[in-house]
Amino acid sequence: MSAIRVLSVASEVYPIIKTGGLADVVGALPSALKTEGIETRTLIPGYPAVIGSLRWAEEVLVLPQFQGGPTRLLSGAGAGIDLFVLDAPHLFDRPGNPYSSPDGADWPDNAIRFAALGRIAADIGQGSIPGFAPDIVHAHDWQAGLTHAYLHYSDRPRPGTAMTVHNLAFQGQFPPELLATIGLPPQSFNMDGVEYYGSIGFLKAGLRFADRITTVSPTYALEIQRPGEGMGLDGLLRGRSDVLSGILNGIDTSVWNPATDPHIASPFDTNRLQNRALNKSALQQRLGLRVAPEAFLLGVISRMSWQKGLDLLLETLPAVLSDDIQLAVLGNGDPDLQNRFRATAGANPAQVAVSTDYDESLAHLIQAGADALVVPSRFEPCGLTQLCALRYGAVPVVSRVGGLADTVVDADEDTISAGAATGVKFEPVTAEGLGGAIRRAHALFRKRPLWAKIQRNGMAVDVSWVDRASNYVDLYRQLVKTRASEPISANSR
Repeated sequence: MSAIRVLSVASEVYPIIKTGGLADVVGALPSALKTEGIETRTLIPGYPAVIGSLRWAEEVLVLPQFQGGPTRLLSGAGAGIDLFVLDAPHLFDRPGNPYSSPDGADWPDNAIRFAALGRIAADIGQGSIPGFAPDIVHAHDWQAGLTHAYLHYSDRPRPGTAMTVHNLAFQGQFPPELLATIGLPPQSFNMDGVEYYGSIGFLKAGLRFADRITTVSPTYALEIQRPGEGMGLDGLLRGRSDVLSGILNGIDTSVWNPATDPHIASPFDTNRLQNRALNKSALQQRLGLRVAPEAFLLGVISRMSWQKGLDLLLETLPAVLSDDIQLAVLGNGDPDLQNRFRATAGANPAQVAVSTDYDESLAHLIQAGADALVVPSRFEPCGLTQLCALRYGAVPVVSRVGGLADTVVDADEDTISAGAATGVKFEPVTAEGLGGAIRRAHALFRKRPLWAKIQRNGMAVDVSWVDRASNYVDLYRQLVKTRASEPISANSR
């Protein structure tokens, strides 16, 4: 079978530019697909970090005036990833993260910035770059959502299209008066087009016009079709349920490998599980916690937000800290949550440590040294930290939602007897539920041979992209086959 060419469109890609799990997936998937005969090029905005990462680049398209300034499309490679880079300095050469200024405020022209990304993606999809005519255009999250609207409203043939939702909570809604500015026709602004509760809906557009929709776990694919959990898009998603599926994320197991990880104090695997104790001691020392092998050390690696349920963890801490339990937190986000965690750490320096500066090496050491990793999310499309935790023997304590429900086997009487337990799950997602789960995990921790068995079970789980990637391969092949059977004409949907 001939190779399938895919244009992946995203606003971030690891290890070049990252704010969350989206970047990890966009960065890891092309490599996993390559062995299956899928050739992927990733279109990314030309942020300073992206331009600086390019090992080589050539100019393949010049637009003297595009959305307010001169623009180039570069073809190149950086960090081992084949890239197209939208080099538009007036839109992307800025400090801060991809979406907001250093003070945390969203860039006021985000609609223009990411409409430009979608416009160029659609042009590439329709053959504007000699030598690269994609069979599939695969857009990720709201920032790339307009890609499929531009393709739909074009009068030229288009490739197959896929849309992946990494987090439905972020939807990209902008004022309707921008419609002409971003180059969409007046007839697009209706309920069957890009209109979304009186605004232009970038994510809504992608969900409406993509041939296939995926999200990042089977349970989340069901959850987002329900009122409330669908966040206003549940009706659209129910109506398109025949093309909606959930494909679990994987992690890059060459990066997340406790046997070879350069960031940790002592390498280990299932046969050298005792070496985790050295990482626990190193983590306690690094964070200024009491060095105590018998203490139950909980880890948290998370964005600080309501979604992630970290306010629930704060509620449980007075009771939790009365036991011989420690907590290591790495993350930032909501200023109030940050301040409350810092205050708790200040009052309990031997038991609680908080770092709000992202540190990749510390993230690896927490996975390698914590006894358990706590993920109390109110909703979680997939989650990657619990996959890393399984790989590193940090037993996940997770809410029973989304991808957390799909990837962790709760340690109850039956699963323990069957030798299948890999973590502790709880519901409902309340402070009481979380507190009960931590107490249950602590009780298991005291039974050291049983705890070691649960750790080894988790470390034996395949959390790589191997099986997950094959699901994308099947999806792409189905799309190519469907498009090949259709008459070559302008869009008629």
